[in-house]
Amino acid sequence: MATSSRSGEQLSSTVQSSRPDINATTFAITAASSENELPSTWRREYNTAVSAGLSSLVSTFVGFPFDSIKTRMQAYRFNSVLDCIAVTKKTEGINGFFRGVGAPMISVTIVRTLSFSIYSQCRTTYTDTFNRAFGEGYIVDPSGPVPLTPEQKATPGQNLLRALPMYFMSGFTAGGFIALFSCPFEFTKLSTQIELLMARAANPAVPELNPASSSKYEPKGTFESFKDIIRKRGIVGLYSGFRYHFARDSLGTSLYFTVYESSKQLFSMYNPDGGPPGPLVIAISGGLCGIFSWAVLFPLDTMKSIVQRDILTRPPGTPIKKRPFHLFHPRMYRGLGVSIARTGIVNMTFFSIYEQLYKNL
Repeated sequence: MATSSRSGEQLSSTVQSSRPDINATTFAITAASSENELPSTWRREYNTAVSAGLSSLVSTFVGFPFDSIKTRMQAYRFNSVLDCIAVTKKTEGINGFFRGVGAPMISVTIVRTLSFSIYSQCRTTYTDTFNRAFGEGYIVDPSGPVPLTPEQKATPGQNLLRALPMYFMSGFTAGGFIALFSCPFEFTKLSTQIELLMARAANPAVPELNPASSSKYEPKGTFESFKDIIRKRGIVGLYSGFRYHFARDSLGTSLYFTVYESSKQLFSMYNPDGGPPGPLVIAISGGLCGIFSWAVLFPLDTMKSIVQRDILTRPPGTPIKKRPFHLFHPRMYRGLGVSIARTGIVNMTFFSIYEQLYKNL
């Protein structure tokens, strides 16, 4: 038995010495698996938030002058976009185009981070819900961890149609949630953007607010406006016009993500090598999702701006004028052109940076 045992040990040693790569290969596989787990965990928990936050900082600053002109045209009467730009430049200088940029630089970054994180979680949850209801594999998210089957690759349109309700519901959930956070910042931003226009409307004796006379009126700025609203109207005052804000954000975010995801997949169908969407597809899809969602929701955004302006220009507690909502009235589309330009540029910039960061972080 001892001889047999020694023979077995010698045989085992002989096999290991003749195949020295077994342990090395096993170690390499184990190490690779461990390395793969880290990026997977990072992407699932942090990468979406970090990528969305950094991308928002850049895209918000790039697009803010367009947003400022859009808000001014919605709340007050100008002859044209060029007239609004000329008046703003003459009376407030270059700083006028960036007045109130502090609030959205903070709020939009946080909102986008929350929005993309919530959307990502909801997309997984709703996909699982649909698959439990209609059968496993009913929806396979092309952006998710499960690869498409050959049948789904052969009929991508069918899978996309099934996924559209999931994208819409995920966007609606994310948009409705972030409205609770973003409304106070949006209200403060609007107050800061139109502050000088309100002063001029309330007191015609105030000159054209050109550089020579600007010392007669000192703008509050973003954080002073924030504190002033709380001082005069309380915390609840920051949520003035919330129902319009909630409707705009929930519906807008639904359309935003639905158009982006579907455009990215539709354009990728014509990719001859079947690879992931390229930079041009991502940029175009990002621009389209912003333009489409804003074009549809713009009248609601205009109504929000008008109602919030009415609230700001009246003493706290004073009832504001009830305004009918006219969907196709030209007044409701004032500033649409500059808004379309802004959202196209902002979202092309945002998604181009976001996808690159998400891929490489």
